[in-house]
Amino acid sequence: MSEPATPSRPLAPEGPLARERPLAPERPLAPEGFIADCRARLGFDLLARTWTAVVVFGLREGPRRPGELREAIGGISPKVLNDTLRRLEDDGLVEKRRYAEAPPRVEYALTPLGQTLLGPVEALGAWSVEYGEAVVEAQERAEERAGERAGERAGERAGERAGRGRGR
Repeated sequence: MSEPATPSRPLAPEGPLARERPLAPERPLAPEGFIADCRARLGFDLLARTWTAVVVFGLREGPRRPGELREAIGGISPKVLNDTLRRLEDDGLVEKRRYAEAPPRVEYALTPLGQTLLGPVEALGAWSVEYGEAVVEAQERAEERAGERAGERAGERAGERAGRGRGR
């Protein structure tokens, strides 16, 4: 008989994602239960930003100039990269290094605090590699269901319009 789910001990996944490995070690959730000022929530909010993890990962091997970083990342505009780097600077995760050269040169690097974020980012990346296909399949099934529901609603509306037309 399995033990009931508690905030510090989730049930093992069932179905195609069930694994023979043990569950994650017990880690208590924040005693506040993820309320607005909970420290865990800060980390979740930080990683929820679209480009944060990608930029942090892009800086993992050392300082980079913005153009090098953009090329390594791909698909990010200069403005979005600049905004993301500024936010990460404000969060204390990235530092901007200016060089007094002609032409001026700028590099960005992870701070010691930013380097501590590499573990969670790499763990999320590993999870994505392992389970990404299952997530994509679930998203595709959801899109199919949404399309079916939209088709059903369109058919219902057409039937209602046809019914109204007969009563005239």
